[in-house]
Amino acid sequence: MLSLETIWTFFFASLLMAMTPGPDVIIVLTQSSLYGMRAGLLTTFGLMTGLLGHTLAVALGVAVLFQTSEAAFTALKLLGAAYLLYLAYQSFRSGVFRAFLTQSRFPGYGTLYRRGFLSNITNPKVTLFCLAVLPQFVRPEHGHPTFQILQLGGLYELACLLVFGAIAALGGRMAAWFNRSVRAQLIMNRIAGCVFLTLALALAFASR
Repeated sequence: MLSLETIWTFFFASLLMAMTPGPDVIIVLTQSSLYGMRAGLLTTFGLMTGLLGHTLAVALGVAVLFQTSEAAFTALKLLGAAYLLYLAYQSFRSGVFRAFLTQSRFPGYGTLYRRGFLSNITNPKVTLFCLAVLPQFVRPEHGHPTFQILQLGGLYELACLLVFGAIAALGGRMAAWFNRSVRAQLIMNRIAGCVFLTLALALAFASR
């Protein structure tokens, strides 16, 4: 069982990590701003599922493969970069959408969930963060290491849920304004496209 000191220290570090600007923050903010708070929350749930996958991979030792194998790391980061390029393409070609007036251009909550999941699970930096940080808080005297890693992963999930949920709520409040402004939506889509493109290039050229 983790000590209270370990719990609070790791939880605070997780909050700081979750608040650091990156693909996860961007995708929640853009989806909730364009389609409303519920869309941001569905995207967040997708991200949470991806984080669960990373945690299980670390707990089972699978993530060591990405630390020791250059080929595995390269394959995963290129897959992630390709998906971000796809999101950039979709953003650039998106027209005007009014979330509260029509559902004709709404991608669907299942699609938003998958976007969050794929964006997170194909990001090797998240895996390497879990691999590098989680084990540092494991103490032999506190029980089985695998169980401790799962507990730490749960704390990280909670921190991300709080941060991304707040971002989704903020984006949802912005959605009403975006849906009244054609120009604002077009600008938002172009900004999102540029951000996704930048993140894709950064990920493609990232090193271990």
